[in-house]
Amino acid sequence: MKDIPPLSHIPAFEAAARFESFVRAAKALGITSTAVSQHVRALEDWLGTPLFVRKARGVQLIRQGQQFADACQNALREIRDGAERVSLQKTKRKVGLACQPSVVSLWLTSRLPDFMERHPEIQVSIVYPFGATTPEEVGADLLIRHGTTPDRTAEKLLSAATRPTCAKSYLEKAGPLDRPVAIRDARLLHDETEDAWRLWFRQHGLELPGGNAPVFGDFNLLISSIQAGHGIGLCPTALIETDIASGNLVVLSEDAADTDKYYWLIGAHALSSDAELLRQWLRDQASV
Repeated sequence: MKDIPPLSHIPAFEAAARFESFVRAAKALGITSTAVSQHVRALEDWLGTPLFVRKARGVQLIRQGQQFADACQNALREIRDGAERVSLQKTKRKVGLACQPSVVSLWLTSRLPDFMERHPEIQVSIVYPFGATTPEEVGADLLIRHGTTPDRTAEKLLSAATRPTCAKSYLEKAGPLDRPVAIRDARLLHDETEDAWRLWFRQHGLELPGGNAPVFGDFNLLISSIQAGHGIGLCPTALIETDIASGNLVVLSEDAADTDKYYWLIGAHALSSDAELLRQWLRDQASV
């Protein structure tokens, strides 16, 4: 006996087994019940054993027929699943977004499922910007860039103004911290350099105190230390609105530094319709 039965007979047999009716199988397949019967009979001849008991009002699988039906249904399911996976890979549309890790972790990650639900056919690829000034430099469609006004046409997405911020637990331990002098005498945490705090205190006629306050080379590291209750840092409050609203973080003063800085949204010169969808969605999220 050959290893594989004629595959052309399998759909008719599987449908007949599923419905236990040649008539209903024929309707499902768009062929005649006679054709279904012929396919099943040819398959039984090839296997050398009956698969159904024929009755006046349909057919009934016998033990061998049920075993073979289970095998066929499993095989067809695997084929359908494999075809779907291949088709999705072929048709999946990708959009590249270059973005700083802090923007991703603090602002984008919690919002991104909304875009995925709205556009399940689009896969967003998020890459590190490596200091890029345009999305083309890192092979992306869109770039969210921090700083003052870029040379290239861009739109303001979020304010990057920073304000003194600490964890609720630190405030309870070290407070009250409602005056610049009190903030100066507390434990300060720095992002990359001491310049931001130095400028903030000068706005209030104060000098940055000396000491060995830690300097973090990445804002994600700084915010982690702030959230852990280790001190006060200057934070872009637009990125931490969720923590502020929940009460986990407390803004100690509305006086801001870096008021000339923003998170800018820059698009590649030629954007696909999918990239335009992501750009508009980012705009909408920033305006909420």
